[in-house]
Amino acid sequence: MMKTLIVDENGALSVKEIPKPHCGDNQALVKMISCGICNGTDAKLIHRKFKGVELSEYPLMLGHEGVGRVVETGKDVTGYKTGDVVLLPFVDADEALYGKLGSAWGAYSEYAVVNDKCAQGHDIPECAYAQTIVPEDIDPVDAAMIVTLREVLSSIRRFGIKENKSVAVFGCGPVGLTFIRFMSILGVHPIIAFDVVEEKAAEALEKGADHAFCSKHCDPKEEIRKICPDGVEFVLDAVGILGLINQAMELICDQGKICCYGIAPECRFDIDWTKAPYNWQLQFQQFPSKAEEGEANAQILSWIRSGIIDLKDYISDYFSFDDILEAFAKLEERKIAKKGIIVFEK
Repeated sequence: MMKTLIVDENGALSVKEIPKPHCGDNQALVKMISCGICNGTDAKLIHRKFKGVELSEYPLMLGHEGVGRVVETGKDVTGYKTGDVVLLPFVDADEALYGKLGSAWGAYSEYAVVNDKCAQGHDIPECAYAQTIVPEDIDPVDAAMIVTLREVLSSIRRFGIKENKSVAVFGCGPVGLTFIRFMSILGVHPIIAFDVVEEKAAEALEKGADHAFCSKHCDPKEEIRKICPDGVEFVLDAVGILGLINQAMELICDQGKICCYGIAPECRFDIDWTKAPYNWQLQFQQFPSKAEEGEANAQILSWIRSGIIDLKDYISDYFSFDDILEAFAKLEERKIAKKGIIVFEK
């Protein structure tokens, strides 16, 4: 048996005992080490506002930013061995084991499984490409942060943001600052950051933004046009406010792109492009490809090992799995400044 975090149809959280997941011939069973708290996906699932998940699918096991240590391997597994530390283990829904208990990836569990993409004679689920081994020189608890970092880098690539391209970023929270840091490393220039909180705008400059403004005290269009008279090539929404799309219409240059990474609570609104250039694009990236996330893994590890990024810079809180309900209460109260990590091993 194992403990897992469950959210019910009313949004109530509880920790319950359920059987350990079945380990298939092409899978490895892992004992969980840590799991990052996601202020986007986890929060929206708790509030029953995650796009595509119906109320009838609850109750659900939560968690998707996990790290675990292999304790058992299926007979066809060649890509993992006992003792390997692996990213992104999940617990799938299994009616035979769990009845009507569904899964929103289930990584807030004491055990989970990973799929071996090297196993012969089996279909390879996309998640297997992101279920990569954590090198021994990287702290396995902090490694949970790598999941978010890979998602951000893969999204920069998917949006097509490259060296010497101009970008305006709206939202300097943990995700927005990560975008700014990575784009700065990649040579994106100029990076113009906006946030409603002055302190967050100041932090954007520390992370590599060329210019940063408190949007409460300025006109973003005016400030952008001073720096890029024809408008910026990209506007990045790292908050999830649909109104930013219409605001961005007059901020982009011809052939500019509005990139939405934040997940807005609403899925419908009226787009007004009367102030947009003749040619423009709008792209949503709300559920990064696991294959593309896996492709970003090597670059993230290289940056960590070379000291370009430090995982601890992105983490503010650690909680024991025994205190997971307290951790989510703090998330609800917005008392977790950066990333919170649930720690299973004592």
